[in-house]
Amino acid sequence: MSSSHVSHHASLPNDCLLRSAQEGVVTLTLNQPERFNALSEAMLEALQTALDDVAKDEHVRCVVLAANGKAFCAGHDLKQMRATPDKAYYQALFERCGKVMQSIVSLPVPVIAKVQGIATAAGCQLVASCDLAVAASSARFAVSGINVGLFCSTPAVALSRNVARKRAMEMLLTGEFISAAQAAEWGLINRVAPEGELDGAVAALTSSICAKSAVAVRTGKAMFARQLTMPLEEAYAFAGETMACNMLADDVAEGIDAFIEKRPPHWQHR
Repeated sequence: MSSSHVSHHASLPNDCLLRSAQEGVVTLTLNQPERFNALSEAMLEALQTALDDVAKDEHVRCVVLAANGKAFCAGHDLKQMRATPDKAYYQALFERCGKVMQSIVSLPVPVIAKVQGIATAAGCQLVASCDLAVAASSARFAVSGINVGLFCSTPAVALSRNVARKRAMEMLLTGEFISAAQAAEWGLINRVAPEGELDGAVAALTSSICAKSAVAVRTGKAMFARQLTMPLEEAYAFAGETMACNMLADDVAEGIDAFIEKRPPHWQHR
């Protein structure tokens, strides 16, 4: 087994974020349960550092974003925000948070949110920014800034790119929680796992992704996000060019040969 496949654990600034890796799957775990894993300045810095590192690692196949404690993430650290009532500070904070969310979207490999407990405001934004999401049946989701007089404007960007417009506005205007089952029905998450089975449900998803061609997965993630911003004709032209380039990869020749010969494929890059 190569060193890149050995499981290892490391903590990042202030131990607020833990990182582990095994068989190409990197798990980033929010680790401030006593603060409901709020997106404090330290947490955002740790997340940005970790995402930047993962983006450079060609051995990573996918990322799991998890959390310790009863809450997945309760959004921004409101006490920290109130301590500096300054517009420039708030602009910088939301810009930093937006960069983290965009780094998840632009990461070369899929990111899976593994949600237990509540995901509120920017915590819900974090889930919406991931490519895939699996939640325990008891998990709940809300964009609840409206309850303290603050419309969740930045979470609305990610939320409105996941769920239908009127459903997003209902969540944003009422601040009310939706259940995991509702979140799955509305398109915010992919799967709901029974209590005690969240680990297995996420592992099944990562195993499926890691069994595929790394070239195809990386090509596909980048292409999918980009084409969504294009008009239809431009999107098809871009997709055709991407697919033509993908067809020239060794993995595609191997995959098609394996399909014809009715055998498992042996991908070049694991």
